[in-house]
Amino acid sequence: MELLANIWISAESLAIIVGYTTLVYYLLKWSWSCWCGFKVYVLSEFWQVDLRTYGQWAVVTGATSGIGLAYANELAKRGLDIVLISRSMKKLHSVAADIERRYGRQTRVIQTDFTRGHQIYPAIEDELMDMEIGILVNNVGINYSSVFSNFADVPNCEQRITDVINCNILSLTQMTRIVLPQMVERGRGLIINMSSEAGFQPQPMVTLYSATKIFVTYFSRCLNAEYRPHGITVQCVAPFMVESNMTRHVGKNPLLKRAPEFAREALNTVGYSTYTCGCVSHALQHIALCIFFPDWVRLSSFCMRRMEVYARGEHKKLMEAGAQYFSKEE
Repeated sequence: MELLANIWISAESLAIIVGYTTLVYYLLKWSWSCWCGFKVYVLSEFWQVDLRTYGQWAVVTGATSGIGLAYANELAKRGLDIVLISRSMKKLHSVAADIERRYGRQTRVIQTDFTRGHQIYPAIEDELMDMEIGILVNNVGINYSSVFSNFADVPNCEQRITDVINCNILSLTQMTRIVLPQMVERGRGLIINMSSEAGFQPQPMVTLYSATKIFVTYFSRCLNAEYRPHGITVQCVAPFMVESNMTRHVGKNPLLKRAPEFAREALNTVGYSTYTCGCVSHALQHIALCIFFPDWVRLSSFCMRRMEVYARGEHKKLMEAGAQYFSKEE
């Protein structure tokens, strides 16, 4: 009996030790997360990295609207010359003239359509030759559909798949290939790749878009590990909803961040984090979504049924309004 009592006491003591150790572990983990969040989103407001140290020029893809336009303006405001890349020459010249007038920076424009595939990149490479490119912002992106849709239900599905992959994946890798060697040669550079919260967890009914964005995330984080010893920083930005062509169907929404505000706050995080939501409000939304909508909820039959009902209503509104089915960052 005495032996059993000793065993029971030992087991009870072990349970107490394990319990306290677990509690301390989670308290330390929570404290570290809070400190990291405070550093990235609060301290960065007061002590920003001087982006001019990376080089003279910043290249921004999808630079004539939404997040890309906001990044181009914010980078010019911080003292960099800007290379604007987009589809519309008229918009490119308009944005370039505005940047030169407001910030007194040099600009260059490159007209191209990133959905066209590999044949566009030799011309871009020629345009960027012999330029001191300090920063590349891979922002250009295209959604599979402007509203929730099943994968095979999008009009002209075959072509749309190619367009999305060319724009969201091929552009990122090829633009990185073009600018990276000269960054390595100089021993400094910054590459900012625009991912999405849709790439953090699987998101049905924007399936292809979600899949391309997790590619952006993994590519960015792996590339940062590879080239960090060479003085190159690769930052992945994964925002929630920001005012852009992709979110114009959403309407006024308290969760919707204005693009200029987002670009300013996201650029502040450079040097503090290589994977960021971009701003504190999106970081808080990310935490809430992870808690209340984990993978098993998103992928459940119940959630899918509710999303399909919502999608049918949105498709009906879209057709009645005669709006575009697709959306794109130009």
